[in-house]
Amino acid sequence: PCLHFLTEIFTIKMEDVTGAQLIAEALKAQNVEYMFGIVGVPIIEVAMAAQASGIKYVGMRNEQAACYAASAVGYLTGRPGVCLVVSGPGLIHALGGMANANMNCWYEICLPFVVLFDSQVEACRLYSKFSARPSSLDMIPSVVEKAVRTSMYGRPGAVYVDISGDMVNAKVNRSRVREVPCCPPPPVSLADNMSITEALAVLKGAKRPLLIIGKGAAHGRAEGPLRELVEGCGLPFLPTPMGKGLLPDNHPNCVAAARSRSALLQADVVVLLGARLNWILHFGLPPRFDPHVKVIQVDLCAEEMGNNVRPAAALLGDISAVVKQLLDHVRKDGWKYPADTEWWTTLKQKMDALALQVTSPMTYYQVFHHIGQLLPRDCILVSEGANTMDIGRTMLPNCLPRHRLDAGTFGTMGVGLGFAIAAAAVQRGQNTGQRVVCVEGDSAFGFSGMEVETMCRYKLPVVIIVVNNNGIYSGVDAETWEMMGKMGELTTVAPPVTLLPDARYDEVMNAFGGRGFLVRTKEELLSALQISLSDWERPSLLNVLIDPSSDRKQQVTTTWNDPLLPSQVVLKPLLWDPQMFQFCYP
Repeated sequence: PCLHFLTEIFTIKMEDVTGAQLIAEALKAQNVEYMFGIVGVPIIEVAMAAQASGIKYVGMRNEQAACYAASAVGYLTGRPGVCLVVSGPGLIHALGGMANANMNCWYEICLPFVVLFDSQVEACRLYSKFSARPSSLDMIPSVVEKAVRTSMYGRPGAVYVDISGDMVNAKVNRSRVREVPCCPPPPVSLADNMSITEALAVLKGAKRPLLIIGKGAAHGRAEGPLRELVEGCGLPFLPTPMGKGLLPDNHPNCVAAARSRSALLQADVVVLLGARLNWILHFGLPPRFDPHVKVIQVDLCAEEMGNNVRPAAALLGDISAVVKQLLDHVRKDGWKYPADTEWWTTLKQKMDALALQVTSPMTYYQVFHHIGQLLPRDCILVSEGANTMDIGRTMLPNCLPRHRLDAGTFGTMGVGLGFAIAAAAVQRGQNTGQRVVCVEGDSAFGFSGMEVETMCRYKLPVVIIVVNNNGIYSGVDAETWEMMGKMGELTTVAPPVTLLPDARYDEVMNAFGGRGFLVRTKEELLSALQISLSDWERPSLLNVLIDPSSDRKQQVTTTWNDPLLPSQVVLKPLLWDPQMFQFCYP
């Protein structure tokens, strides 16, 4: 019996395995759970091997959406997702998703993922942290481990593993393949103690302090220490779009409602916590910021320090660990920002004034007001579009960390449905009972609308709300569209921002077996949303028709007495004039 047992072990160790099996097993060994892609020759076997290894495979309708989905998994779970596509056009389509993940630094602030292709290593170096091809079958586990580790360590991002087509079905004896264990979590780094002292000196000297919480803090799972810092020190905070939910939007110290007119404009000390001074934060420059603002920057990437504004103090390290360092020092002297300052009074007055405008007659605001009343507190909210995303960011609440996904640092349109599919797959796998609600502009929906078939195929109960204003930023009504058609060829007459009026996006969902609703009124919106949120068997799409001329409220900013600029800059919406048959400023 003993000899027979040893013979069986020897046989198992000496069996031949294919490249596809080695890829799947290497990914599984790195705790990869999800793979998204579009299969073709020769990668069908890779997807099948992944399923046999216990990895969930989701077949998408477009490689770009598959890449977006894979990156979202990394952000939501803390482990990379995989995008599997063929070479040539498949690779080209996926580059947009890779670039989006790298620009967002997703996994950190980011959504890290591993991408497996047939060829073209060099083409991917610009859009990834790591790009390599295993030289032989027995090297696959080592290369996959390094790819996953590189995507997660330091400043995370996209990585690329190129698998030669002839490797997929080639075989190697298992005894020649070295088993590579799962890479450990990223090491945690602390800020220099002298820098902590300098930062606290700047913060304690502030008259109008402001914490800005970015999605880097969400990646770092820093919600616990951040809550202690905000509440223990009595500091106002402002979340970036994907920093929302680390502390609830309804937290008494959240000043998002006073973001532009007071918080950013008048703060004299800003603490950046995993946020970057890019276009989302107006680069930290006037007219949106005080020209003399002092910045305390907390980031895990040294190269990010000093971008656009030189920091008064730079704290390099893991966000959660650095905040704990700050807390340790603050607890020793018991410092707390006073609650009765003129700064707090100003912020609260601005928030109260803006809160009264919730029932604004502007149609965008009406729609979001009613949606916000019904959204579950723990739902994962996906948002993309122009006005749809901008207005929704201020009106749709987030109460939990990593429960908002949007266009991000790259401002990428088309991410919504891929993100929603990834979020729904993760929620199903974790059995959290949380709904995924995807709020899209009609233009944004068009980038990846066919992914509703993916949702229906896998019975992912995503609720999609398309806010349909017949255009990009703004459109025209059906009557005006018909009149323009009579004026001449639409390619020369129709404004470039217009889309087909009253398009029936709801029928697209119906065509694949989901629920589609055409919504024109408040009552129809509330009814359709309640029905959709109660249905766990299939996805739903609410096609909400709004006034084509709806736009954001005008924004007014100070120019800090710049002699070359007027005292105020008024950002006005661009509206269609039916009498002049052209877009113009009101």
